Amino acid sequence: MANGSGRPLSPHLQVYKLPRTALLSITHRITGVGLAVGTLLLTWWLVAAATSPAAYERAQHFIGSFFGLLLMFGWSLALYYHLCNGIRHLVWDAGKAFELSEADRGNQIVIGAAAVLTVLTWIIGLAVW
Repeated sequence: MANGSGRPLSPHLQVYKLPRTALLSITHRITGVGLAVGTLLLTWWLVAAATSPAAYERAQHFIGSFFGLLLMFGWSLALYYHLCNGIRHLVWDAGKAFELSEADRGNQIVIGAAAVLTVLTWIIGLAVW
């Protein structure tokens, strides 16, 4: 494909399929931002607890709502994903698991471990609650 000058155009995301490792790298950055934003919600809850019973009740009501629990679920998933992917990066920093088959296995482990840890956390958390 060429533009008006006859030079070829670079492939774009509609043509080029990103490898899973690249998608996980992008997701790692996105979850880092999500963790920072989600930590603001937890900070609000802690400040409310230290401020007054009425402020704590408002924060607790919001976090205990369906939307608040959905945000907390997403935050915990982002936390575990970011943690597991960070451990994978430490393995790479040690000079290991660079082969394509090992990298793909690492991708699957990161996704699976993040999902399992999130679900286990919520099962235990809801059982205690």
